[in-house]
Amino acid sequence: MSAVPELRITLAGTERAVAAGTTAGQALEADGRTVIAALVNGEPRDLAHGLADGDVVEAIRIDSEEGRAILRHSCAHVLAQAVQELFPEARLGIGPPVENGFYYDFDVAEPFTPDDLKRIEKRMQEIVKQGQRFSRRAVADDEARAELAAEPYKLELIGLKGGADEAAEGAGVEVGAGQLTIYDNLHPRTGEVCWKDLCRGPHLPSTRVIPAFKLMRTAAAYWRGSEKNPQLQRIYGTAWESRDALKSYLTMLEEAARRDHRKLGVELDLFSFPDELGSGLAVFHPRGGVVRKTMEEYSRRRHEEAGYQFVNTPHISKARLFETSGHLPNYADAMFPPMQFEGADYYLKAMNCPMHNLIYRSRGRSYRELPLRLFEFGTVYRYEKSGVVHGLTRARGFTQDDSHIYCTREQMPGELDSLLTFVLDLLRDYGLSDFYLELSTRDDSPKFIGEPEEWEEATEILRQAAQKQNLELVMDPGGAAYYGPKISVQAKDAIGRTWQMSTLQVDFQQPKRFELEYQAADGSRQRPVMIHRALFGSIERFFAVLLEHYAGAFPAWLAPVQVVGIPITSEHVPYLEEVARRLREHGVRAEVDAGDDRMQKKIRNAQKQKIPFMMLAGDEDVSRGAVSFRYRDGSQNNGVPIDDAVTEILTAIRERRQV
Repeated sequence: MSAVPELRITLAGTERAVAAGTTAGQALEADGRTVIAALVNGEPRDLAHGLADGDVVEAIRIDSEEGRAILRHSCAHVLAQAVQELFPEARLGIGPPVENGFYYDFDVAEPFTPDDLKRIEKRMQEIVKQGQRFSRRAVADDEARAELAAEPYKLELIGLKGGADEAAEGAGVEVGAGQLTIYDNLHPRTGEVCWKDLCRGPHLPSTRVIPAFKLMRTAAAYWRGSEKNPQLQRIYGTAWESRDALKSYLTMLEEAARRDHRKLGVELDLFSFPDELGSGLAVFHPRGGVVRKTMEEYSRRRHEEAGYQFVNTPHISKARLFETSGHLPNYADAMFPPMQFEGADYYLKAMNCPMHNLIYRSRGRSYRELPLRLFEFGTVYRYEKSGVVHGLTRARGFTQDDSHIYCTREQMPGELDSLLTFVLDLLRDYGLSDFYLELSTRDDSPKFIGEPEEWEEATEILRQAAQKQNLELVMDPGGAAYYGPKISVQAKDAIGRTWQMSTLQVDFQQPKRFELEYQAADGSRQRPVMIHRALFGSIERFFAVLLEHYAGAFPAWLAPVQVVGIPITSEHVPYLEEVARRLREHGVRAEVDAGDDRMQKKIRNAQKQKIPFMMLAGDEDVSRGAVSFRYRDGSQNNGVPIDDAVTEILTAIRERRQV
């Protein structure tokens, strides 16, 4: 008898022999519930994927990031199947996994109603319970067109093959550069095709593996993100590896809704978005202005201490500036249309860096001036599509705390080290402390400019700077700016959500485009390196992040009103006014509620406004030269001598403590 052919594969770092025809699932001894797919030579594959000699195989668990994405993608297929069974006229758009969930777009005659979502979710549960198998098959382009002849949007994606991911967000899960594949949902007993979709995969072994999901909401979405295309109906859902994980996520969403900065902005009278101004354009009210001013003043002081020089630039510019910088050809979609004036096109400023380059270039520079650190609170304008505008976190007009550092190549490593430390320390001062770093690099896309060697040098220096912070470093291939790699600081808030905060970008390209130079020690003319750095990202967005992080209860140093005096009766108002005057002499934002409401109502009002210190006074306090504190958590400290009360308040503010 001839021996059974064998394959040599690497599994969990160990080489082993398996029989020819072994699948990834068999090699991993996967149960299909905890291990639901495999990485084969670094590419995600179904458990049914047949292995080849030399393959390196790793498990993908359902509770991993990649595993959840596969789970959610499979759930999107179940959603689409349920919709087409209940609404046979529905045509399919795109259905990718996204952060914390999935969506699918449908072309239907009428928008989905809440009752429709209930029916769809019920049908999805039935499909899950049935245990239909996900089965992958390769098809030629013409075969795919024939099978999907009734799906015009799928036919369009087939025509975009190889460039679909750039042409439509999420389309990369369906069409890549290689051979097309279709996934069939097969009946578990008969093998009959219950439904099918154009898809690259991978998927779960079966619908029964989906442990927990929920449909969340509907929204309108233009096909391929363009207002020129048909408007589709998008259904969002979420899916998790267990019912407990789903429950925790839904609880987090409830807390996030309570902390929504748009809601808190109204309740605390901080800012608003008047219709007369237009979408994505905020006005800050006096109390919000106080918080913003405090944030900016502290940042300004820290920057001055670190050797930054403050500059100011205008809000509009001739088109030529942005053509020189490369932003117009590479960033035009994010800029407002031009204004014609005196025979020239003028653009609203969408970024500050080109103007900072003009400041650098305004006169000759010597190596003795470097590093030159320019800083500006610069207001910019971005043409964000209406569907993505979201309060202060995604606005059309906002102010960046923008810094550009010009240094020699020799100075670059040390400058990046100190920059990253400065950024993290300042974020900690504002109350954020849970970070990881993301390093965004170039890929093969033609959008990136500059020599590969320069990119490699900059990427490696950024990597070294990141590793010195002893924080988790996550790679983001292809996520760099078109002109250079970047590090972004990702911060977790009080309820575990991740926000991208500060960015550091190395740029060899703009100094070339603007012909920036300095005179070196040997008299030669050299090109500086440019480092882009935004600490908050934007003042508005950082304001929103902190507002949600603290659920509106800012620490005393940031609170718009730090102390409110609450008299027991109107006779005690003058006494509290005098205490408030003493506090204001120390720069404390103190008020006295001298209104006609009863004391308990005044306390409730102060609690709703989340004021850190409620300072009460009655006859006993007055006779003893004291006040009584009531804090936001309801606790009290009675009979505190005025000098001690002032010291307690000033200490909390100086130490930036939460109260």
